[in-house]
Amino acid sequence: MKNQDVVSKLTKLIQLDIDASEAYKQALQKIDHAAIHTSICQFREDHLRHIDNLSAAIQELGGKIPDYKQDFKGYLIEGFTALRSVTGTEGALKAMLGNEKLTNRVYGEAIKTDLPPHILQLVQQNYADEQRHLRYIEQVLQTKPWSAKRQAESMSL
Repeated sequence: MKNQDVVSKLTKLIQLDIDASEAYKQALQKIDHAAIHTSICQFREDHLRHIDNLSAAIQELGGKIPDYKQDFKGYLIEGFTALRSVTGTEGALKAMLGNEKLTNRVYGEAIKTDLPPHILQLVQQNYADEQRHLRYIEQVLQTKPWSAKRQAESMSL
């Protein structure tokens, strides 16, 4: 794969991570369960780290680092997340579930391309983060720990 093709692929991943980090920022405003908030905050930090390490790879290849701003799709994702998040923790997580499914699909496709070995390793590490995010969100939506917290609070009144 030519350097310009690799740069193009990495630029798309950066845009995805930019959009995801902004969606996480929206979701975090509505998540009031402390442990979940902490995890989601860490996941946003993972996306910001991905932006940094992918940018470094682009620079190494002699490419131009993209502007760190959302594109139209990112505004749609952020808006959808904000809308779903109005219902609180569960709505925010459901929005993030869709976002992480998209992120996992795009990263999954990227690791199947002919990237240079050291860049492939970087993309695989980022993809492993995305898989972890998705598993966590799926698990939390299944167990709904915020429901147990509210139930315990109402019983103590």
